Amino acid sequence: MALNEAASKPIAVCSAVDLVAVLAAVTGGQPRVMTIRDGAALPSGPFELDDRSLQSGLRAWVERQTGHPLGYVEQLYTFADRDRAAEGSARRVISISYLGLTREESAKGAGNAGWRNWYDYFPWEDRRSGPPAFLEKAIVSRLRGWAKAADDAAKRRERAERLAISFGLDDSPWNEELILQRYELIYEAGLVEEAVRNGDRDTPAAIPGRPMLADHRRILATGIARLRAKIKYRPVVFELMPPTFTLLQLQRAVEALAGLLVHKPNFRRLIEQHDLVEDTGTTASDTPGRPAKLYRFRRAVLAERAVAGTKLPLTRS
Repeated sequence: MALNEAASKPIAVCSAVDLVAVLAAVTGGQPRVMTIRDGAALPSGPFELDDRSLQSGLRAWVERQTGHPLGYVEQLYTFADRDRAAEGSARRVISISYLGLTREESAKGAGNAGWRNWYDYFPWEDRRSGPPAFLEKAIVSRLRGWAKAADDAAKRRERAERLAISFGLDDSPWNEELILQRYELIYEAGLVEEAVRNGDRDTPAAIPGRPMLADHRRILATGIARLRAKIKYRPVVFELMPPTFTLLQLQRAVEALAGLLVHKPNFRRLIEQHDLVEDTGTTASDTPGRPAKLYRFRRAVLAERAVAGTKLPLTRS
């Protein structure tokens, strides 16, 4: 047997490739994610030999499971930790995840597919009304105790530094992009059901936030982090908007994704300076008070130049 054949044989027998989709939308000023199994998992399925490509395989699985077509898609991350195993199997699973952006439509697929507010899974990430009331008692104080319980001084210091940076404590600023780091810190401390379920902790220590199967909540956190970073330098938020919209609707969509409020005058100034939208000449009839102008995204801007350096004027609390 040739050397490369011998080397490849264990991989074929012992591993599987899974395709996972983080499909995001914004509806009514709230961020939404497509789920299956009554909200317990993200759309996913095995990569099959007759799939033309990874992305075509992903599109087929999502449409089969949810009945929702995929629009904008980009590869997100590959999860291949040694302890990842297929459900009910000893096979190691490699998951290749994708981020998809769309407009919410009714799910028509199997597997109890449906849209969920992504803050159901990460309620500590929504700071549009300030830090959640439960944050200090349910999470931060317990993480401080976990940090102090480390075996040696160096480890205690390292945990305390991670906690401060991740959660914006002790004069560190809140960084909305660190959602994955916050989730992994909470997981490591054994405060989420997934950690208990995987045998990393002896007793449940649940905090607010809905669990997911396998490591799908970690994959979801990765997708949210990517999108939160990307809306600052690329106009991907328009992939989530209807064909026409008011500037307030656009602002609310950005706030929903970031989990933070934006400075309204600065936000509108930024949109105008970068010539991202154009006036349709019509107004919205369903807004209270004075009719609001309707705009559309200027797709020509993508061909004219790369939109970079457009840091959003987020307000941090």
